[in-house]
Amino acid sequence: MNWGNKLLVTFIVFGLGMGYLVYRSMSTNFELVEKDYYKSELRYQQVIDASNRTNELSTAVSLSQSENGITLQLPEEMKNKSITGDILFYCAYDKKKDKKFTLRVNEDALQQFPLTDISSGNYTVKISWVHDGKTYYSEKSLTVL
Repeated sequence: MNWGNKLLVTFIVFGLGMGYLVYRSMSTNFELVEKDYYKSELRYQQVIDASNRTNELSTAVSLSQSENGITLQLPEEMKNKSITGDILFYCAYDKKKDKKFTLRVNEDALQQFPLTDISSGNYTVKISWVHDGKTYYSEKSLTVL
């Protein structure tokens, strides 16, 4: 094989390699944390205020996992109160695992989530609730087995 053929083969291999890299980069899925991240950033001061309000309560929000499911316990001040809100199980690496529930605590400020509703993985649990017109917010890390 002479030098001209070697040069032609080198260019063809280089072109095929570049084509493959372009194909792979175009087919890669990049997920943003939130689609409307700019609007969320503007509202973030409200989250900070709600978190500070939650930190002023006597006890912290707790999450625990057992064979029956995941148990959410709100602070003592929330017992026997009318509470509305929601809870988001946010999985950073897989959007399909994210789950959002309406907060429906009992008179002991307790709510149970069955393990069948939540896939195994690492989650950031974002709890937000309203009581007497005041917003409260808490984030907890949870690994569902």
